[in-house]
Amino acid sequence: MEITWIRAALTLLVGFGLMMSLAAGMSLVERKLSAFIQERHGPNRVGPFGLLQPMADLIKFVFKEEYVPNSVNPLIYKLAPAIAAVPAMMTFAAIPFGFLDGQPLVIANINIGVLYVLAVGSLGIYGIILGGWSSNNKYSLLGGLRASAQMVSYEISLVLSLVAVIAVSGSLNMSEVVAAQDHHWNVFLQPVACLIFLVTMFAETNRHPFDFAECEPELVGGFHTEYAGMRFALFFLGEYIAMVVMSGLMAALFFGGCDVPFLDIADTPWWLGALAMLGKTAFFLLLFVWVRWTLPRFRYDQLMWLGWRVLLPLSLANLAITGLVLALLGPEGGHA
Repeated sequence: MEITWIRAALTLLVGFGLMMSLAAGMSLVERKLSAFIQERHGPNRVGPFGLLQPMADLIKFVFKEEYVPNSVNPLIYKLAPAIAAVPAMMTFAAIPFGFLDGQPLVIANINIGVLYVLAVGSLGIYGIILGGWSSNNKYSLLGGLRASAQMVSYEISLVLSLVAVIAVSGSLNMSEVVAAQDHHWNVFLQPVACLIFLVTMFAETNRHPFDFAECEPELVGGFHTEYAGMRFALFFLGEYIAMVVMSGLMAALFFGGCDVPFLDIADTPWWLGALAMLGKTAFFLLLFVWVRWTLPRFRYDQLMWLGWRVLLPLSLANLAITGLVLALLGPEGGHA
């Protein structure tokens, strides 16, 4: 029993530390990569090659004045940043990043892990909506309303794409979904679902080209216009943690997670599997940055048209075809 508790505590500490490190590191990677794309200097003053810039940002946020505008709803205004950031942190608990002695290296090995991720991850939108509404600012309110419409529109397609993956894997447990991809990743079995998930994860995290919740030319800063100091830092951190979580989900659900090509998951050393999971997650994190500094922002009507007129019918058709194929294959050939 003691060994079990020690292992659970170490997994929690390592997982949480990895998540926070990736989120903080991505703020530096985004600045460096955007500078490279635009042929300019990025952060290069704080520490060697500017590597201590995230630490400098943290110190700045801690000591920056916590300004609270007049006429806001004080309680909701102060709670909104935490409501936006904490659900993103909680969803990380169900994502496995390796196997050790046949047991998954995951903070919480939940039998309904996929459902848990969808349920808890969807709570973050409340922080954005409440932050925009409680600020008593028309630009913030519009940003919150845009975010709510965007999340509702794209979350339906995201869920339907994951239902197709669950049908192929035969389990809601994230670790079992990863184990079922030994030698045949879901990206090859469900390429359409993978494409839908790829598009919707940009919309769900409010990232470019779907960053209408904080569209600077129209809404100043959107839902966090009236926030400063550590409250703004929580919104900022929540966005990057959501990027880490969605990249980890993409790696685990469609690209085998800790699976290494040409090796059985059971025979793969835990450290090699963890490195494989980290590498796949890092690839999609870099994709977030590359898309932001490459593609132009959509118009809002194009955003809604894509969600309701393209992705939703496509996800429904993919799910129907998946069910038909599994029914024809029968119970023995239906699951990997």
